[in-house]
Amino acid sequence: MPVAVRPGPGPIRIASNPIADRREELAGAIVAIQFERWPALYARYGEAGRSRCVEDVGFHLLYLAEAVATGSPALFREYVAWVKILFAGIGIPDEELGESLEILRDVVASRTDPATAERVRACVGEALAALPGLPRDVPPFVRTDAPHGALARSYIDALLAGDRRRAAALVMESAAAGTQVSDLYLHVFQPALREIGRLWQTRAITVAHEHFATAATQAIMGQLYPAIFAAERRGLSMVATCVGGERHEIGIRMVADFFEMAGWDSHYLGADTPVDGIIQAVRERDARVLAVSATITAHVGRVAALIAAVRAELGDRPLPVLVGGYPFNLVPDLWKTVGADAFAPGAEEAVAIAERLVGPAAPDRAAGVA
Repeated sequence: MPVAVRPGPGPIRIASNPIADRREELAGAIVAIQFERWPALYARYGEAGRSRCVEDVGFHLLYLAEAVATGSPALFREYVAWVKILFAGIGIPDEELGESLEILRDVVASRTDPATAERVRACVGEALAALPGLPRDVPPFVRTDAPHGALARSYIDALLAGDRRRAAALVMESAAAGTQVSDLYLHVFQPALREIGRLWQTRAITVAHEHFATAATQAIMGQLYPAIFAAERRGLSMVATCVGGERHEIGIRMVADFFEMAGWDSHYLGADTPVDGIIQAVRERDARVLAVSATITAHVGRVAALIAAVRAELGDRPLPVLVGGYPFNLVPDLWKTVGADAFAPGAEEAVAIAERLVGPAAPDRAAGVA
């Protein structure tokens, strides 16, 4: 597992990963074998296609690197499950994916140390064994019989039509009619964005649709802030952030908003925040909890690095660290591997777990005194 190291003054560095550090070289070697084994690939894709293949295999290697580093084959198996659905949408047969994984396994295992090679074979082997039974599509995330399901469906339709005003009006009208903000988050925004992601994965929509939906939802969330910030303050402060390189920030933003609704003072740092900036925010805001999100498996090592750096910098000061995101939903004990104090599968759970970790607010904190 990569860890944060600081040999002296200057920025925090992340220790090496034997696969991720050489992924460009490994990806090139893997694709060279693929094009040699399947001459039709070059005829189909040409030189530009070869470059794209190298890029795609590079992503495979990043996910494999984290699965190997954490000893969690499930992380790579679930990534392959996602790729299978993606490839089905663009007409790449399962057999081609399986053979590509075999080539990847053999190349990486032959170019790494014996211990790493053994883990590579285990991780890829589990994915290959599961591949035939993995689904080729994903069930919809929005059902009209679910709580606020009809609203979520109308909200998606407005977003896909590019009608942000209509989407906002649907939400604000529902809020004015008495729907709790927490219900709008959990039963409209969350399933709608997951459904948008599913539609992109299956190539039913473009990435532009996905980006528009995310940006529009963030803007609409902002319109709900008067209600979110109306809760009585309790003298508890927290910092919420994504790890460096993580662009999927809306999930952790929802978590921060749930803390606000519970009376905490949340300090949401957004996407791709440097480690030193996170540590500074924890100190300046006298945070009682640090919540860290990673939605991409390839960023699990960065979560571990961040937590190690925070522990080293704060010394004896206790600071519970709560983690969440897709990889932690896949592997139940992954939060322990990265050095966190707890894992929360969702925003509501995050608040409840944090409050158990910190206990009641101390009188001086409740009075606003550091």
